[in-house]
Amino acid sequence: MKQLTQKLKDGVVSVIEVPPPRLTPGMVLVRNHFSLISAGTEGSTVSAARKSLIGKARERPQQVRQVLEIFKQQGPTQTYRAVMKKLDTYSPLGYSSAGEVIEVGSNVRGFSAGDLVACAGAGYANHAEIVSVPAHLCVKLPAGADLSLAAYNTLGAIALQGIRQADLRLGETCVVIGLGLLGQLTGLMLKASGIKVIGLDINPRVVDIAARHCADLAFDSEAPGLSEIVAELTDGIGADAVIITAATHSLQPINLAGQLLRPRGTVVVVGAVPTGFDREPHFYRKELSLKMSCSYGPGRYDPNYEEKGLDYPVGYVRWTENRNMRAFQSLVHSGRIDLSYLTTHRFKLDEAPAAYDLILNRNEEFLGILLEYDAAGAHPERRIDMAPPKPRRDEPAGRGISFIGAGSYAMSHLLPNVAACDGVSLAGVVTSTGTSSRTVAEKFGFRFCSADERDVLEDEATDTVFIATRHDSHAEFVLKALEKGKHVFVEKPLCLTPDERDAIREVYERAQLQPSAPLLMVGFNRRYAPLAVRLKEALGAGPMCLMYRVNAGPIPPDSWIQDVELGGGRIVGEICHFVDLMIYLTESSPESVYAAAMADPERTEDTLAITLSFVDGSVGTILYCANGAKSLAKEYLEVYRAGITGILRDFRELEIHGCGRPKRERLFNQDKGQKEMVRQFVSATQGRGGRVIPFADILASTDTTFAVKESLRTRSAVQIDGLRVFAPERESRFPDSLLPAERRSDSA
Repeated sequence: MKQLTQKLKDGVVSVIEVPPPRLTPGMVLVRNHFSLISAGTEGSTVSAARKSLIGKARERPQQVRQVLEIFKQQGPTQTYRAVMKKLDTYSPLGYSSAGEVIEVGSNVRGFSAGDLVACAGAGYANHAEIVSVPAHLCVKLPAGADLSLAAYNTLGAIALQGIRQADLRLGETCVVIGLGLLGQLTGLMLKASGIKVIGLDINPRVVDIAARHCADLAFDSEAPGLSEIVAELTDGIGADAVIITAATHSLQPINLAGQLLRPRGTVVVVGAVPTGFDREPHFYRKELSLKMSCSYGPGRYDPNYEEKGLDYPVGYVRWTENRNMRAFQSLVHSGRIDLSYLTTHRFKLDEAPAAYDLILNRNEEFLGILLEYDAAGAHPERRIDMAPPKPRRDEPAGRGISFIGAGSYAMSHLLPNVAACDGVSLAGVVTSTGTSSRTVAEKFGFRFCSADERDVLEDEATDTVFIATRHDSHAEFVLKALEKGKHVFVEKPLCLTPDERDAIREVYERAQLQPSAPLLMVGFNRRYAPLAVRLKEALGAGPMCLMYRVNAGPIPPDSWIQDVELGGGRIVGEICHFVDLMIYLTESSPESVYAAAMADPERTEDTLAITLSFVDGSVGTILYCANGAKSLAKEYLEVYRAGITGILRDFRELEIHGCGRPKRERLFNQDKGQKEMVRQFVSATQGRGGRVIPFADILASTDTTFAVKESLRTRSAVQIDGLRVFAPERESRFPDSLLPAERRSDSA
């Protein structure tokens, strides 16, 4: 299918062929007929992208600080990869569209194929032939609805939420500052509600349009005597509310609002304006209220509402973002507001780059700009074959590597290292969006990109699958790949529940009976870090005492990582890393765990202390803190054994004490072992030998995180049934007497 995208590197806007979005539970698949270009938001995005690197940095100081933080922690190589990944990615544009439902996902009610719908949401209602949109960001339209007008859906809901924040009554007066598309929509709905509307803008053309269509009176916002004019028009009272829909870096709109309002009036900020208003004389003396309007309304940015479809009870939240969209569409379809004058330009999708040139160059006046789609001609081919890359001399047939998922971590740490391995062929890549899969396919030279994992799993040229999706899908894809006989590398964690773990073990052990048994690897990279390897060599074998402090930093409670269903939380999702490194160093499995978490009203359980006892007598403590100083390094490990002490600081510094003079080693760049991990795994899949994590270790790390959660729940020590997770490659490390009776060598 065709989709409009841009690259942040140079701001080039182009229409490219990408796989259609994958239909998932809770989503609605829609064939677009029209989409609306938001000239303000999208024009600003494209304009910023076309600036130089210095100009981009000035536009985004917060991102510059993030880059500097990455540089300080991870060094120049990873910083360069992170920046270029962002700059070279195809980014979707658009967030308001209308079309026809193709298919609905599970758990979706009220929609069926053939329904006309209006859609909203950045990342969902894109400028693309096919979009996948959460049900709460879709509105079903009546038969015969004008889809060109319905495409104003998102901006209409934004304007309506601003009006609701103003809390106006019939007969009151509202000043609208900024008469672009958002201001015009605001004025239309205010007038339909019986509110007297005064429009202000610096552009005389939109002032004239507003005076004819959506405002009782409209003026130049820099005209002298506006306070007196508004006072006269309101019988000396002043405006009851001011809604600011302008976008500017100036304080003029908000200070002007203070001048025009009556005592105890309300300012509602809908547009992008600074709020550092002058306290005197108006805001303080008049006791004015300042309100921010959050996009489409309640539910916006709440993943439980938007992604999981959990609605707010109408008795408690009368107007959600979906109800705002429905109310707007009702006004449009009933004819109580007339949007027809707003559309000044229409472009076919293939002509869309010219629309952005129009916005940026402003060589003619515009308001609403619609993109039209050839709905009958859209064929959602799920697989896009790429131009064949230049063959590599060392590239054999049949050793194809494919990726399911290719997010930030994969782009920075997995894909570059896989591509650098000898004797590999990059087959296919599947991601959640067509733009990301196309980006990865082009950048790393995959033969195809797709929206469906079946294209990878059924590909005869693919013998190894890397899984780098969101945590909740790891188990599903691991099982599917193993059942197809593929070697599997899955980013941590292996799975989120004990049931998933048992299913994976069963399928894996069954697969080992096949002539060419597939490998299963989890991305526990720290055991491959060069300083961790040297630490293990220095310590030797025997019981150890380990103390691992992790200055993890906070993750917002509403992040998918903290969501038990999606990310599993930080215990399952990240602490498995540190457990695995302890297992590697001790060559033993945890047999009991006790954990205590700091009191947290959000109940994220991400500041905690964990005490582990190992089968060989080793003991370890993991202190995992989400409340530490950012200036402190993330990871610090001390290990004690037989008079030897090793100290590992953030995988950049290693100290060994107790072997004569202290030995110190420092790396220029942090190295957490990702490169060596990938190299060893790929080598093993090619039959050339490679240090792959034993399956027993993988299960032990996974079981330990489940035990940590159980210990927090019961507030007691939990015994880990470590013996039941032993795989054949691990049994030889333990005395026969420690094995279950049925697995001892003298068992009948």
